[in-house]
Amino acid sequence: MKTRVTASITLTAAVLLSACQTAPVKTPEPPTSPEVVGEFRKGTGYLNGYLDRKVLPDSLALVPPPPAAGSARHAADVQWHQQTRALRNTPRWDLAYKDVNLKFPEAAGVFSCALDMPISQEATPHLNMLLRRSLIDAGLATYKAKDHYQRKRPFAELGGTTCSPQEEAHLSKDGAYPSGHAALGWAWGLILTSVAPDKADALLQRAHAFGDSRMVCGVHWQSDLEAGRVVGAAAVARLQADPVFQAQAQLAKGEIAAARAKGLKSDRQDCAAEAAALKR
Repeated sequence: MKTRVTASITLTAAVLLSACQTAPVKTPEPPTSPEVVGEFRKGTGYLNGYLDRKVLPDSLALVPPPPAAGSARHAADVQWHQQTRALRNTPRWDLAYKDVNLKFPEAAGVFSCALDMPISQEATPHLNMLLRRSLIDAGLATYKAKDHYQRKRPFAELGGTTCSPQEEAHLSKDGAYPSGHAALGWAWGLILTSVAPDKADALLQRAHAFGDSRMVCGVHWQSDLEAGRVVGAAAVARLQADPVFQAQAQLAKGEIAAARAKGLKSDRQDCAAEAAALKR
């Protein structure tokens, strides 16, 4: 399934990219140690974000209500869901399953092919931490709307299985709208674009596909993804005012430049297979 980046989303990316290209912020070097940053919830492996929860974007104010049952927009959601059932047991389905995993170090590799260089705690500690901490900021920003609307997910409303059966019990109790995966995936794409603008197209395409994977998997509607990307972009916009984030982004730029100078390439062996899957 080909990804489609809409004009409005592309414009959002351009605005955020220009916002990121500011003078370096003078602040103590941000930590790269998970132990120093600390876990958001003990034992989960998810680290504290950059932002206090009080200053996260208000998703309930940012996105409209989800499409009502019987509306043309809901009918379109159902149609998209039904079309993506044809991707079951294809390489795109397999990639959607891989995109379920948000735990590091595995999640660090999601954009390695698009960036065309390694991303890890060892090779690029600041870039790795930039992704790891912003995950919680973008993801948590969706919950005010999620908790308010409590929208049922496709598999819960229509029946059927998903690409990740182990998630279904939890997800059936968790609101679908907006999509947290789409929010954080789009946030990651915007952040990476700001520190590696030469790879902007590939990074944003992968970020869009990361959200699409949730529709392929059968756990989100198309409109969930669209709303999630709005919240993800808002989270990145808010991060521009955070000095620790800005300092870490500047250091990540240096890591990317150093990797490029050394001629380092992605250490993933499946980049060609990923590219082929994303064309479906």
